[in-house]
Amino acid sequence: MLKRIKDSIFDILRQADWLLLCLCCGAALFGLVMIASATNFLNSWKMVIVQACAIVLGVGIYFLMSQIDLTEAAKRWKWLLGFGIVMFLLLKTPLGIENNGNRAWLGIQGFPANIQPAEIVKLTFILVLSRQLVWVKENWGLKSLRSIAFLAGHVLLMVGLYYVISSDMGSALVYIFIFAAMAFVAGVAARWFIIALLGGGAAFYLLWELDKIPDYMKERFMVVFDHNLDPLGAGWQQTRSLLALGGGKLAGQGLFHGIQTQGEYSGSLPFRYTDFIFSAIGEELGMLGCLAVLLLLAAIIVRCLMVARKARNTTESYVCVGVAALLIFQTISNVGMCLFVLPVIGLTLPFFSYGGSSIVTLFAAMGMVSSVQSHSLPDWLR
Repeated sequence: MLKRIKDSIFDILRQADWLLLCLCCGAALFGLVMIASATNFLNSWKMVIVQACAIVLGVGIYFLMSQIDLTEAAKRWKWLLGFGIVMFLLLKTPLGIENNGNRAWLGIQGFPANIQPAEIVKLTFILVLSRQLVWVKENWGLKSLRSIAFLAGHVLLMVGLYYVISSDMGSALVYIFIFAAMAFVAGVAARWFIIALLGGGAAFYLLWELDKIPDYMKERFMVVFDHNLDPLGAGWQQTRSLLALGGGKLAGQGLFHGIQTQGEYSGSLPFRYTDFIFSAIGEELGMLGCLAVLLLLAAIIVRCLMVARKARNTTESYVCVGVAALLIFQTISNVGMCLFVLPVIGLTLPFFSYGGSSIVTLFAAMGMVSSVQSHSLPDWLR
């Protein structure tokens, strides 16, 4: 019995994608050190401990997800879709928690950690969409209006439901980008992307002119084009971010020595351990630290795409593309926000920002990629 358990554990460890796991652990541990520095002014290790526990849990889930046959799992798309919808609807119950204007968390009173449904549902969304793309491509093709309407209906249902309930535009945009990337790779005709861009732009302009977009959201867009518009209001966070990044220069001011990262006063860098951790890294470790972050994330993304090329079927290939798209969009959005070239939409930096739900979900997503890698091997190697 013990030998059987030992052999099973050995097989699980042997089949996992260790290169991907090492890259992810390297990024997560780098982030953990920076979270420790960015929360030092609070004189508490609570967030560091929570993040460390989430990383350990995430690694365990990574190995678990590596054993799942994603092709078979995707065939249960109705259950996966239902799960995602239920998770979003739970936000309307007393379990839903509102923070910074977004009702995007689930929590129980007295429980030390909250859950962000949008993070978990990203995984089921990618699986369902990969299955739908394969089915539509085989039965209808990807050029007809019926095919596009069917696929768009899924993403609009999930994005619309989530945004109406939570008002979290950042996470909603992640879903849209994942859909666009997977649809592009699947072979959806370019004209549909052009139509979607033009239609989306026209709708945004119309909503802007009709005053249907909240004022705070308008201001976040406007300050990107004019940094002097409201430096003490809508542009405050990003103004401090630029000062932190500029203060780091090439090699930084030193870990645990950043002026703004360690500052206790209200004028210091805001959200320094979540949305603006990239700015904290820039201040304390300089441009070299920022480049190390970007290289680590780029390596993880490239590995996901390499596995996608070798996948045993298109369903699993699309899954890897969806995971890579998730990382690409969140990285560009977060770094762009910190550099004051994109508006603040509340997206964290993958693997580096504080957030238990985020880090566990990311490791689970990487476990899905690891599963594709292991199942692409011949039987004698598996």
